[in-house]
Amino acid sequence: MAGRPASQRRLSLFTPLPVINRPLKPHLEEGAGVMDEFDIIVIGGGSAGSAAAGRLSEGGKYTVCLIEAGGNNNNMLIKTPGFMPFIRNASNYKYETVPQKGLNGRTGYQPRGKGLGGSSAINAMVYIRGHKYDYDNWAALGCDGWSYDDVLPYFKRCEDNERGADAFHGSGGPLSVSDQRWPQAGSLAFVEAASELQLPVNPDFNGATQDGFGLYQVTQKGGERWTAARAYVEPARDRMEVLTGALTEKIIVENGRATGVVIRQGRKRRTIKARGAVILSAGAFGSPQILMLSGMGPAEHLRSVGVDVVHDKAAIGADLQDHIDYVSSFETQSKDDFFGDSLAGTVKMVKAIIEHRRKRTGVMTTCFAEAGGFWRSDPSLPAPDIQYHFVPAMLEDHGRSKVKGHGFSCHACVLRPESRGTVRLASSDASIAPVIDPAFLSDDRDMATLRAGVRAMHRIFEAPALAAYNGKNRHPVDMNDDAALDDLIRSRADTVYHPVGTCRMGPNADDVVDTRLKYRGIEGLYVADASIMPRLVSGNTNAPSIMIGERCAEFVRADLQ
Repeated sequence: MAGRPASQRRLSLFTPLPVINRPLKPHLEEGAGVMDEFDIIVIGGGSAGSAAAGRLSEGGKYTVCLIEAGGNNNNMLIKTPGFMPFIRNASNYKYETVPQKGLNGRTGYQPRGKGLGGSSAINAMVYIRGHKYDYDNWAALGCDGWSYDDVLPYFKRCEDNERGADAFHGSGGPLSVSDQRWPQAGSLAFVEAASELQLPVNPDFNGATQDGFGLYQVTQKGGERWTAARAYVEPARDRMEVLTGALTEKIIVENGRATGVVIRQGRKRRTIKARGAVILSAGAFGSPQILMLSGMGPAEHLRSVGVDVVHDKAAIGADLQDHIDYVSSFETQSKDDFFGDSLAGTVKMVKAIIEHRRKRTGVMTTCFAEAGGFWRSDPSLPAPDIQYHFVPAMLEDHGRSKVKGHGFSCHACVLRPESRGTVRLASSDASIAPVIDPAFLSDDRDMATLRAGVRAMHRIFEAPALAAYNGKNRHPVDMNDDAALDDLIRSRADTVYHPVGTCRMGPNADDVVDTRLKYRGIEGLYVADASIMPRLVSGNTNAPSIMIGERCAEFVRADLQ
């Protein structure tokens, strides 16, 4: 269960080995002799920050400094897709929420990427943009220039899709997007089971329609994970400064303008100045935290933790939205079609690791969330409101709990939740995690949607292609009993890792950033990451975050000319 002490969790093939949390080693050698003034500073080397920094460094017109609290993430665990469950603490903040009333008082788990690539270095590599409706809705809310037709060219610019360019896709961009070549037979059975219920099979969730079921495309290249940093930062190493192990303590504001940042590398504190712009790209938790540490945010809250108020802005850290998610899990006798914790499963994985090290091929290219789909709980809805991620393994509790044997699990998540939460400071110390409260299932509409999604998911399990495996439900419940199903959902649901909204974009003075991602109230400051989304997109958030980084680079370049 989320929130248990690590000492009480057992290990399995699908849970990371326990690693003692230690402070990052000082990277003083990286800071030695480095300039202390640049045209542009980008805080955060995650999905959006990598894209913004990489693009702004092109052409050599601007000096760019990318500041990242974590490390380089240049190792086998990150690059090998199948090692995703074993990624260590050094690359994952492993945040937890406050106790959630909507989850029967449990604390939720909030993994976030740490190091270059950010969450694109630890995620399931699923490449989904969201639905056309999402972006058209942003525009309808007053975010001019953010309709689907506005953002599609930037998605295409990002992309190097192995299927080639067409009306919906790009080729030759920095971000490699690939088909899966070695999916498990169980994942294919899930898609077949959906089709047996007359649900549409969709070969491209980012194409003309999102509805339907199929295999996901992934952000991989040559059988390896292709992070945003590998796409945008590594090719630009010779034209920008990259500081890793550098914790941002605050943004400096002088006479109403952001002029630099204070960072800490090991035991050394340092000020870096920005002549043109500071771009904050620390994510839906990190960006509001850094703004509040810098004196921007709800004034009463800032004073309560000992932070001097620079700019009173109530929306910072508000409007937290996340995809609440329920996982069903079934045990099967098949050891061939599903990953699992057994002697046969271990032998299979050892052989696969050897193959991947030699050829970058085979089942270690798995993203685990190999198949899935998008479904509407009500046909009248403008877009699907449920997304499924099918995993050919019994991955429960975010892969942290031991489950022996072989089988499958499937996620159902609410795509456009109504519940809203907050991010607040726990301390004025930048090294202390923020207080995260998603307020999951605080709006009854989310429970109604999730309940419908879980029921539809179990109908797929009963279709012949999956029923043939005679799976044993590890968490049985009477699906026709609303109260029993709701209680099971509240006892097991949690995030599927897509927090947004805490530095929302909008047309009004109380919004955090305007439609060109400029902070409202401080000159020279931009925010570019998932935190600016006024509404959560209908799908995974990595691709939209990269798009946001691309757009911010264009806005900043135009403003500095």
